[in-house]
Amino acid sequence: MSVVFGGVCPHPPIMVPAVGQGRDREVAKTQKSMLELGRRIKESGAETLLMITPHGTVFADGIGISAFKELKGDLKQFNAREVRFALGNDLELAREIKSTALQKGVLVVKIDQEMVDRYGLTPDLDHGITAPLYFIREAGVDLPLVHVSMGMLPFNNLYSFGVAVRDAAAKLNRKVAVVASGDLSHRLTQDAPAGYDPSGKEYDRTIVKLVGDVNVEGIMDLNPDFVECAGECGLRSIIMMIGAFDGVSVESEVLSYEGPFGVGYMVAALRPGTPDLSRNLEEKLLGRAVEKVRIKRAGESYPVQIARKTLHQYFAGSKKKDDSENVPEEFAGRRAGVFVSLKKNGQLRGCIGTIAPTRNNVIEEIEENAISAATRDPRFYPVEPEELPELDISVDVLSDAEPVRNMDELDPKRYGVIVSSGGRRGLLLPDLEGVNTVDEQVAIAMQKAGIEPGEPVKLERFEVIRYR
Repeated sequence: MSVVFGGVCPHPPIMVPAVGQGRDREVAKTQKSMLELGRRIKESGAETLLMITPHGTVFADGIGISAFKELKGDLKQFNAREVRFALGNDLELAREIKSTALQKGVLVVKIDQEMVDRYGLTPDLDHGITAPLYFIREAGVDLPLVHVSMGMLPFNNLYSFGVAVRDAAAKLNRKVAVVASGDLSHRLTQDAPAGYDPSGKEYDRTIVKLVGDVNVEGIMDLNPDFVECAGECGLRSIIMMIGAFDGVSVESEVLSYEGPFGVGYMVAALRPGTPDLSRNLEEKLLGRAVEKVRIKRAGESYPVQIARKTLHQYFAGSKKKDDSENVPEEFAGRRAGVFVSLKKNGQLRGCIGTIAPTRNNVIEEIEENAISAATRDPRFYPVEPEELPELDISVDVLSDAEPVRNMDELDPKRYGVIVSSGGRRGLLLPDLEGVNTVDEQVAIAMQKAGIEPGEPVKLERFEVIRYR
């Protein structure tokens, strides 16, 4: 036997009556669907419940899996100490998944006591598990658990992890239910937790349809900028779960969707059918991912090509070659401040820049800041040479800063801002994900500069040309 059931569920603690204290009635549809999801898990004959959470120990380069004999968790941080769990861990399945995933090139990290002590982690089940588990248990499900934390890996690697779950379950002849815990957009309304973005509602409509249709390639093809603007948290969990159904037909039903608190909550149930060669997608998805990178690299702008070439030369230990005669006219002899940003799997990996020019020309500015972004950003460990193929690079070339008389002259989508007070100075680039208002933009720039709220400040604005 193998994976016999799949599900998608939200995890707002407020849906648990002991936490909601009456407000849980505002998500009554979700509560009812969660109980139905639990009932279907029980009916599936599953022998182990595997749950994937976005709120566990999340790694940039791997997937976490708990290795404790007993898995414990509660909702005490949400004032519901009485809601607590202690479940056996299916360690045999966890070990087999780790081994099988590694064969596919997907790193799975064992979360044990040694790792907890070394890095100050928590061994407890997070609310991404405990909140939905409350309803699953209320429906009569009493199974050993495998606790998986999503990883910030490329989508095709996350899908391959799901395939590894399928293969491990089959090898052990274990009936497994795989449940992806994750909310949808956190930006549905003006008072939403992450602020409002019009893409939030569109994203939720899209995900509900894609999951309902089990449209794997549609999910994998979602535009990263669209996903980021929506402020979601469950997409990677969903991809990992769907990978467990590679090679079989799937019947999917969206049991409910609602978003009363500005966050989208979807409950869906998936049931595997018969083998279906058209759904053997693992290798196809890998090939498509490689081709996407090739096309993207071929279309990179000149400034990004300079930044990428500089990094490859730096890590190879070779000296820079003078290409001054091949510089496009728009950059030849120009001086400007430049920011170089590095992203890996959609997550920031480094960003360093200069407000005003410090080098002879903009090309030298790009080269220097590319190396700094990779090796000197204090927020991150230095980039390793093997990461270079995975990096997406953008280059922002800044206009000269101009003084601002009042905040009405700012626009976080069009202008970056420089905030100064005494010798302290903070900068924030324009058009950043999650920064939607002038107040937010100025507050973040002040925080970066160490300027306290209420202190008098000098404001400047600038525009950028962003090259990708």
